[in-house]
Order: sequence, then C-alpha cells, then structure tokens
Amino acid sequence: MYLPALAGYPRHLLKRLRNYAPDLLIGASDIPHVALARWLSLRLNVPYAVDLYDNFEGFGQARIPGMVPALRRAVRGAALVTTTSEPLRELVVEGYGAQGEIIAMPSTVDRSVFRPKDRLASRQSLGLPADARLIGTAGGLYRDKGIGTLYEAWKIVAQQRHDVHLVLAGPVDPGFPPPAGDRIHQLGMLPHARTAELFSALDVGAICIRDTTFGRYCFPQKAYEMLACRLPVAAADVGAMSHLLADMRPYLYRADDASDLARALLLQLDRPVVADVPIDDWTQLIGALEPHLLALGARASELTPTLKTTNQ
Repeated sequence: MYLPALAGYPRHLLKRLRNYAPDLLIGASDIPHVALARWLSLRLNVPYAVDLYDNFEGFGQARIPGMVPALRRAVRGAALVTTTSEPLRELVVEGYGAQGEIIAMPSTVDRSVFRPKDRLASRQSLGLPADARLIGTAGGLYRDKGIGTLYEAWKIVAQQRHDVHLVLAGPVDPGFPPPAGDRIHQLGMLPHARTAELFSALDVGAICIRDTTFGRYCFPQKAYEMLACRLPVAAADVGAMSHLLADMRPYLYRADDASDLARALLLQLDRPVVADVPIDDWTQLIGALEPHLLALGARASELTPTLKTTNQ
C-alpha cells in the first residue's frame, strides 16, 4: 500500500522544490534523507549541506545493502557538513574523503535549566537522602549504551564505601533491569527541569559509553547537562569524551571496565574536580553556523535561472 507512494516521493518532492526554488538544501535525520538531498541537489543545481547529528552508520538501516555507500557518496559531495562530535568530523574527513567544509558542532543545553542548584533542596525535592554521598546517571538505561558497566562498578563501590548511594533516572531496558537494594534509588523518567535537579543533587555523575561504532562518534547530551550543573563526572575514555575531558585523564575509565569505572568514581568522591569546559548556548551555535549557510545561499543565488532549472 505504501510502496508506490514511497517510490514516487523523490519525484513529488522534486516537483515541489522546483516551484519553491530553494537556494540551499539540507539533508538530515537519517541515511535516506541525506542521500535524497544529494539527488535533489543534482537536479536542482543548488548546493546542499548535511547534518550528521549521529554516526548514521551505527543505525539499523545501515545494514540494508547500498545504504552506507549512498551515505558516504552524499557526504563527500556536500558543500557543508556538520557533525555532532570531533571524532565524527575526523571520520568524515579521513574516512569519507569529504571535499566540502566540515564543522564539528555538538548539540548544547538550555543553560537557564541546566545550571547549579542548591544541593540539599534538590535532594529534598527528589526524595533523596540528604547526608549520603550520591553517584548516578540519567538517560536510557540500556545494555547497549554501556549501563551494565555502572551496574557492575556499583558492586565494587558499595563494598568499599557504605556511605555511598546509587541514583538512576530514565527508561529501563526490560531485559536488563537495574540492581536493587536499600542504597539504590530509581527515579524513573524525569523531565528536563527535574533532571537538572538530579545533577545538582549528585556528588558524581557517570557517563557510560561503549567502544562501538555508535559510541566512538556520538556526543552524549548528558555530558553538557552534567557539566553545566557543575557536577564532577567519571566518563568512558571513548570518542568525544576523550577529546572533551582530555585534561582530566584520571577521571576517564576504560570502556566496559567496571573496576576502572569504580576507581574513577571513588577518585571523584575523594578528590572532586569539575571539568572547566566552555558550553556554547543555542544563540552562539547558530551564530557560528549562520555565516556558512548564508555563504552557500549566496553562491546559489549567483546561478542563472536557466542553470537552476536544468537536469530534469
């Protein structure tokens, strides 16, 4: 039922865009839309940009034959590519052979929400013990995201430090439930404002990433959220975290190594250090990107109407 409509979508979109006459196309979201941006660009004779907010090769659709070559071909031909992390930018330049301008532009957070709050008030608001030392994290508590390393590290920390509690927030992997116990607090799903309270309530935040195709090139949003709340962190020594926290090597742990994560957590509990990392807000990010987009638009506007309507 849907296949005929899907097959005709590119031509339908091309017709709509001929009437709209854009100066610039932006391909994002997933591999098909990035590839479609290239296809449309060739027929409209306008430049296109690609936004890689993740390593799309880590998506399930990348297993479909032809998808990865289509992605790489589209990225190579883009006039501008934005990536979610510096490691992904390096992959695009060195692995894809991209010829356009490549900019690493991690996402950011709402600094009006994610900011330091009163620790005691935050703990009271979330129903957490006022006098305990709290370690924890928020986000998808999924095995493939590396949360199992924290679960195992907790066993080590719990044995060595009886004053420490573990706090978890986020959706749970049905087949991989969190540990249970008197010193474990599961808060479930929290809205942004409450997540900021959690990061103000904790003593140390854990940033768990696996050394996978996805993990090596992603930029975990919780890193900026925690750091904006001035929370000391222990993070996996993988991808963007290796770059972001390069000056805090003792607080990085080997991916999937629970004993090393326990070491980093305990070190932050005993000698806490907050990473001094600049976090641009959305206005700054957009302000930095806008000149590049305007330049591409200006380049396209120089094309004659005849050129912009060729390649039927």
